[in-house]
Amino acid sequence: MSIPHCLVHSPKDTVGVVVVEGLKAGTNMLCLITETDTTFNLKAKADIPIGHKVALKDIKSGDTIIKYGEDIGSAKAAVKKGEHLHVHNAKTKRW
Repeated sequence: MSIPHCLVHSPKDTVGVVVVEGLKAGTNMLCLITETDTTFNLKAKADIPIGHKVALKDIKSGDTIIKYGEDIGSAKAAVKKGEHLHVHNAKTKRW
């Protein structure tokens, strides 16, 4: 297997984490679901910094964001599959 660009913890997740430096828009990312040791491909629609999240599916404004199989917050704006998800379009529900 090639080195993955993105790690996903659970098949339930709606976001994954970019694990390579300098990921550019248009990259056909190899994504690894660690819970099941399976892979899939996803095209990046934006440059995404290492350690930041990428949407695995279209997420509507107000939707719950799932990472580690758990609710980690909600979308402040719509995020398309393959787009960067970070503080500009997501927030915690804690405050």
